[in-house]
Amino acid sequence: MVSSIFLALNSLTPASADTLSPVVSKFQYEDVFNLEYASSPEFNSKGDKVYFVRHYMDKQADLQRSNLWQVEMASGRSRPMTSGAYNDHSPKLSPDGEVIAFISDRSGSAQIHLLWLDTGDFQQISRLPEPPSNVTWSPDGNHLAFAMFVPEDSTLPVELPKKPKGAEWAEGPKFIDSATYRVDGRGYVKQGNDQIFILPREGGTPRQLTFGKYDPMSFSGISWSADGKAIYFSANRHENHELEPLNTEIYRVGLDTLDVAVLTDRYGPDAAPQVSPDGKKIAYLGFDDQHRGYENTSLYVMELDSGESRKIETASDRSVDQFKWTADSRSIAYSYDDRGNTKIAVKRLGGRNRVLASDAGGLSLGRPYGGSDFAVSPRGDIVYTRTNGLYPAELAKADTSAPRNLTNLNGDFLPHRKLAHLQEIVVQSRHDSREIQGWLAFPPDFDTSKKYPLMLEIHGGPFANYGPRFAAEIQLYAAAGYVVLFTNPRGSTSYGEEFANLIHHNYPSHDYDDLMTAVDSVVDQGYIDEKRLYVTGGSGGGVLTAWIVGKTDRFRAAVVAKPVINWESFVLTADFSRFFSKYWFSGMPWEKPEEYRRRSPLTYVGNVTTPTMLLTGEQDFRTPISESEQFYQALKLRQVPTAMVRIPGASHGIAARPSQLIAKVASVLYWFEKYTPESEEPGEQQATNISDETKG
Repeated sequence: MVSSIFLALNSLTPASADTLSPVVSKFQYEDVFNLEYASSPEFNSKGDKVYFVRHYMDKQADLQRSNLWQVEMASGRSRPMTSGAYNDHSPKLSPDGEVIAFISDRSGSAQIHLLWLDTGDFQQISRLPEPPSNVTWSPDGNHLAFAMFVPEDSTLPVELPKKPKGAEWAEGPKFIDSATYRVDGRGYVKQGNDQIFILPREGGTPRQLTFGKYDPMSFSGISWSADGKAIYFSANRHENHELEPLNTEIYRVGLDTLDVAVLTDRYGPDAAPQVSPDGKKIAYLGFDDQHRGYENTSLYVMELDSGESRKIETASDRSVDQFKWTADSRSIAYSYDDRGNTKIAVKRLGGRNRVLASDAGGLSLGRPYGGSDFAVSPRGDIVYTRTNGLYPAELAKADTSAPRNLTNLNGDFLPHRKLAHLQEIVVQSRHDSREIQGWLAFPPDFDTSKKYPLMLEIHGGPFANYGPRFAAEIQLYAAAGYVVLFTNPRGSTSYGEEFANLIHHNYPSHDYDDLMTAVDSVVDQGYIDEKRLYVTGGSGGGVLTAWIVGKTDRFRAAVVAKPVINWESFVLTADFSRFFSKYWFSGMPWEKPEEYRRRSPLTYVGNVTTPTMLLTGEQDFRTPISESEQFYQALKLRQVPTAMVRIPGASHGIAARPSQLIAKVASVLYWFEKYTPESEEPGEQQATNISDETKG
């Protein structure tokens, strides 16, 4: 059944929006460069101000930039703390409340800086060869701990002739013997490991605390002991870490001896340790690994004296994302996704659970994914990033009755745009009657008496979720006149372990039925032109889009973005092949070739008649562009209308730069508009397209 109630406008408008000013236009490409959002809130020591990162778009450089700002809790007045076309991020307040440590690239590389709150002055205190992460203050405020990559020698381990003086020889070979040799977004990585360092508050020479080889991608979190004599961290230091990529543990390293002790021994991830303010306990995240596609991440608390650990009862059958201790060490605030919404709750140890916010998120500008930040003040107030269909992340004070926005970063232009409004739908899958949730984004000035084209937009993951969150891509599609349908088919997160694992070793499968049921339900409402149905999706959504056109010809055109087309080739070329082969399949490609082929869209390419565009970043190492090329060539051989859009320099996050997001949307709209009924001469369009495309 489709809900007939639209979300109320007054519940979607950010605080202080100038609603009396006229709306001048629909959301358009150039507006992507005007978007801003907040992240990484951090309270001051009194709890009456919040420091945060303000993100904006640099149109000249075609990049996202960020500076540090502060906002007053009572008045909402805000002002900048840093400025300039740089990336200032990760603010951390010192224990004495006088200084903020942050990371900035204003010197040309990412370095640690200090900002003095009394004067506003800031100074670079590090000269590091690699970018730092997880910067954390010691309890006395005299040191900063951080993680940094330490490379290893990767030269060929053989003796080669020395080149003559003045000779110009080719660059020498690069020796690789690690399982993770390239990572999406980073390219071909140097061999080495993240290690922990400490740096004096006054700057100087960093001191390395950890050594040795272990999984370079497993490091998460740094937390000091209350006495400042040790640091807790998470990593995979097992000898078989390449075969067991998720098996991380919590460790303790002593600053005096540098001895490393392991605190956990469960098979599965134990990660993100945080010592309680009273220094008696440590909280962390993890789960028992069963080699399933999805597991709920749970919250655990360990008593440091006894080493005893217990699972904390949080939201039932939901995965904990982030957490923070309250000042009294008796409660933990945490975030989790529930039915497409990100919630923030406070759990009293041994007591009740209170939900304080149900609309957190807004850190993903392109598509309506989750992702949020929050902070807890010394007196227990919570500030979080808040979003919905009409604006990206603003800072808001959590309140069970009425959350209050503290910022209005987009109030200068979004209230002057006609935006798509969202409507929730719930359907029963034609496969097994399971409840499938989704949302519709309606074009501005939508009129139920008219007929509109429908665009099915499918999320990636596949273990992820969409929700009623702001998304620039959805807004641009709706502004172009499409009713946009986005859903959470089986396999999506935020509905529990059982629902997510319906696609365990069975993806794609009946998620196709879930999607088609949602499409049928919307078509039945009477305002969709059944001759103008279109489908697109990225990553896992690209897999499903390619799967759909191999199963049905009801869509006029499709755009398959950054897909997997052939699971056998994908598993052997993706950046984390050791994970995908172990958790997504019941065996290796040479052991279970029939399973890989049964689930590959390439297997069904002989059925495809739908004009299909491929769109992928040329530096995508998650779903390498060779996957798109296989489908493109197969469609060419079959003389199905096709095209390929390659985004130079783009990784799997294909829309990471503003112009790339715009180019992606423009390419999708071009392809769909190319295949509208009005543009066709009956019986001639396909032949003409095949002829034109073959000439290229």
